[in-house]
Amino acid sequence: MSSPDRRTLIADTAIATVATSGLRGLTHRAIDAAAGLPAGSTSYYFRTRTALIGACYARIAELDLEDFDAGQPAPSATGRPASREEAAAAIGALLHRWLTTGRERQLARYELSIEAARTPELGTALHQAGLMARGRAAAALAALGAARPAEAAELLVAWTEGVLYDRLVGAMARTRPAPDPAELTSVARRMLDAVLAGSSGSPE
Repeated sequence: MSSPDRRTLIADTAIATVATSGLRGLTHRAIDAAAGLPAGSTSYYFRTRTALIGACYARIAELDLEDFDAGQPAPSATGRPASREEAAAAIGALLHRWLTTGRERQLARYELSIEAARTPELGTALHQAGLMARGRAAAALAALGAARPAEAAELLVAWTEGVLYDRLVGAMARTRPAPDPAELTSVARRMLDAVLAGSSGSPE
């Protein structure tokens, strides 16, 4: 296995470990064992625990942005931009993915974000990931006619984070029904209506 592939394997294994065992389970030896790698492999690529956590955060950000980009509605054959309803469906589908098949990654992201807030060396990676997410959201909102897309993106990202946190680890998370795509699309539509309020153009 080449070095880039091994780095990715280590990062993915570390993310899964954090999701199931928390940061207390994140050791170089544990990742070697879980990934089926020779002893010392993780420490060879990521000498310190801080470096390993940074690799996890970078990998999570990469995968989250890939999910966002893959789920964006395409313009119509006539060049018409995506409608608000199509955008809401895309956000609802993204939320559903992160609450189901991507649940493990999001749990790890919350664990790692708290650690990054405490560790100055990890703050840069956290900040850059946040900027990229907001940049993607601002571009999508601009296409929907937002008069101030950067400002609208701040709100949309914050509300999306709130929905994810509430459904994954909030006080009522264990008693909520299974994530429903239609309900999440409805939530996304209300969020879009709110952040686009006052923008140029009429709602679609």
